[in-house]
Amino acid sequence: MHRIALALVAAQLVVRGLVLAQGGFYWDDLILVGRAGQYPLWSASFLLYDHDGHFMPGAFLIAGVVTKLFGAYVWWPAAASLLLLQAVASLAVWRLLRILLGDRPIVPVVLSGYLFGALTLPSFAWWAAGLNALPLQAALAWVAGDAVRLAETGRARHAVTGVAVFAAGLACFEKSLLVPFVAAAVVALGYRGCVRAALWRCRRLWLGSVVVIAVWAVGYFTVVRLPTGQAAADQAGGLVSHGLSRGLVPALLGGPVRWERWLPGPPWADPPGVMVVAGWSALAAVVVATLYARRGAAAIWIAAGGYVAVSQVAMVLGRSGPGTTFELSQTLRYLADSSVVLVVAAALLIRTSARRPVRLPGWAVAPAIACFVAVGLISTVTFARSWHTDRTPDYLTTVRATLAARSTPLLDQPVPPRVLLPIGYPNNLMSHVFAAVRPRPAFGTSTPDLQMFDDTGRLIPAGIAPVRAVVAGPEPRCGHRVDVLATLPLTGPLADWEWTVELNYLAARDGSVSVSLTDGPTVRVPVVAGLHQVYVRLTGSGDGLRVRPVTAGLDLCIAPGPVGGVLPR
Repeated sequence: MHRIALALVAAQLVVRGLVLAQGGFYWDDLILVGRAGQYPLWSASFLLYDHDGHFMPGAFLIAGVVTKLFGAYVWWPAAASLLLLQAVASLAVWRLLRILLGDRPIVPVVLSGYLFGALTLPSFAWWAAGLNALPLQAALAWVAGDAVRLAETGRARHAVTGVAVFAAGLACFEKSLLVPFVAAAVVALGYRGCVRAALWRCRRLWLGSVVVIAVWAVGYFTVVRLPTGQAAADQAGGLVSHGLSRGLVPALLGGPVRWERWLPGPPWADPPGVMVVAGWSALAAVVVATLYARRGAAAIWIAAGGYVAVSQVAMVLGRSGPGTTFELSQTLRYLADSSVVLVVAAALLIRTSARRPVRLPGWAVAPAIACFVAVGLISTVTFARSWHTDRTPDYLTTVRATLAARSTPLLDQPVPPRVLLPIGYPNNLMSHVFAAVRPRPAFGTSTPDLQMFDDTGRLIPAGIAPVRAVVAGPEPRCGHRVDVLATLPLTGPLADWEWTVELNYLAARDGSVSVSLTDGPTVRVPVVAGLHQVYVRLTGSGDGLRVRPVTAGLDLCIAPGPVGGVLPR
């Protein structure tokens, strides 16, 4: 049985590796890589960051190590980290099944439900999501296994490893708070006749978990602004029903087979109606049969259903709002860890004693498993096709090559919304996204060569769409003479915003000047001797431009120039 189980795990990793082979960085991955380039690896600013309501220092640490060791936006190390985490999770599930069922031939059969189902696939293929989901899946299985071993043997090492793995999972994803409760449920359901005694034998694991939660809670409530969903009852009901009927239930048959996608969002399950009906029918049949045939089946189903319900409630509370669509719950990311719980529930049902003699025909088992695996593989192939339609990897490759070929500073700009939405500001700025890229020019507040990136990542000439302008100065053949602080009037007032100024100047020598709007912060701008242009990015408001030489003995003549936003020329 060991060889069969290991062969199944290896087959899963091969299949998942093929999914990753043509994948790449997507959405939140850019925030992880960008912040790794902005901050030291062990800094609180990097590790203790409120990432859209998630507290995940462990995930940031993994992303930071990968980025700093191998460079920014090199996909194979990130993909390798996902495969490694998947291997750990799969082996942890196998270990738990062996603990519950021994080395019975049924173990590889049950294990296949976790290995080849599509429920865990969307969160696996996306690096940022996988750094959350895979440690949680591994922790669910490993800590439950340690709890059972601790109840059976009383050996302290199971408490130590259980607490350590729980802490690691919690460092990557706050949903790992559920891990000790799942472990306690597995112990209680596995030892129905002596629940109190079994749970008491695990007291060191529970106490250690309480300490971990207390330490974690200090960090979490210090860092994270708690997400508050704004769902009405109908939206909450729609999210839950779509997540169950079009997400979880078809996945019980290996589905959903079909995926839909609205770029730039991730793929979401779009199962055919017949699969939804078949899934609910199969689930109802299994529940009724086990309630009839197995002792304690009701408690097992209640526990498994409770975990799924908690997952759905967490999704509704954390992600609902006016802009949320029901398809969010069909992305399956919020149900991925339920795959572990459902496999464990199956093992507990097999482990319980029979109430009535009901035997499944042996000839039906192999075809049923083969059908599940086949449907799961079809779902994997169709998911991969949908997942690979994203063009973010091509964009990142083009920008990296462009940056490497340029030495002149660039003015900062957001990446295209299809790459990272403006809601991620300031993490969606080029200076943030590409902070870890080397070599590259500086993203400064001024540049003598105004260019911008198009939506494909190519650098193209740019100009200023004028909103206001510097008015002509009083001195003939000079305009505004600046040898001390001078305020250059604009053709009208500017609202408080981010503006770009075309500064047309004649400088007597090389040096630098400070520039600001009437009401706004000052930036330092280098100038060179002679007649030149420099483009300056300013924030603020007012009806004048303040310019002051910083270099001693520097004076300039400044001619009219536009003030506005940057657009392709």
